[in-house]
Amino acid sequence: MAERGARRLNVTVDAERAAKLARLAERTHVQEGTLARSLLSQALDDTDADPRNVVALLDGIPGAFRTAQQGLRQARTGRTIALDDL
Repeated sequence: MAERGARRLNVTVDAERAAKLARLAERTHVQEGTLARSLLSQALDDTDADPRNVVALLDGIPGAFRTAQQGLRQARTGRTIALDDL
């Protein structure tokens, strides 16, 4: 059962990190999703909420700005899927 106020978030990682997550999950005998959720929660708890640090973090994601711009173009041209259709 989901925690009160919990939200679902889908995260895509590259093949190298996906393989690393799979190896860690196998060694720790937990599901990959459970381990990923725990790791992300810990990272968020440890993250400084100062906007300058958040910007630096986002700037360090390869292709993030390009992908965000692509998403905006797709939204403007109506190439989206309504949340109710997911």
